[in-house]
Amino acid sequence: MDSNKHTLVLVRHGQSEDNERELFSGLRDPALTPRGVEEATKAGAMLRSLGYRFDEAFTSRLRRAQHTLALILDALGQTDLPVHADAALNERDYGALAGLNKTEARAQFGVEQVRTWRKSYDAVPPGGESLAMTGARLWPYFERAIAPRVESGGCVLVVAHGNSLRSLLMRLDRIEPRHIEDVNIGTAEILVYRYDAASRTLTRAAAIVANASA
Repeated sequence: MDSNKHTLVLVRHGQSEDNERELFSGLRDPALTPRGVEEATKAGAMLRSLGYRFDEAFTSRLRRAQHTLALILDALGQTDLPVHADAALNERDYGALAGLNKTEARAQFGVEQVRTWRKSYDAVPPGGESLAMTGARLWPYFERAIAPRVESGGCVLVVAHGNSLRSLLMRLDRIEPRHIEDVNIGTAEILVYRYDAASRTLTRAAAIVANASA
């Protein structure tokens, strides 16, 4: 790769213990599974093979994202990279759904209700956050702390969660609320954006699935 300047790379964490058991995680803090460790390591190896060298990294306060980031940086040989961890990048709060098996949740609340809570933009699970609420806490942090680094020429890595990244993609990819239900990000999937100074926008350049089973 000729240049990594003005580049934003987003990665979802590798498979967690809750993912493996089909549980709603939200703000729960499960560890990565052995498969999740392998996925994260493969993602790092893929980024290294593509020539990425990062200037800074951002992640959530949850260990599945932090461990994924650590494994990626180890694969890149960049374990000394400056890392910023902030709760703004945490997964959405699933409230009463957190810790429930998805099958159990459907039996308790109904198939359509659970689907709406999981995928829609503004539905709020009991005691939790909607995707809109997740975006409302994440986007200001992104604009304040992350976007300026990319705009000034940096190559920035963000490792976060399926729903926190979905809320970010709504802005970056200009996805309308009614279409966000169709957006899914696989474990350890890599999304690359480039900043265009002329239009002052970040544009999707690539989506890389480093793990065939993700």
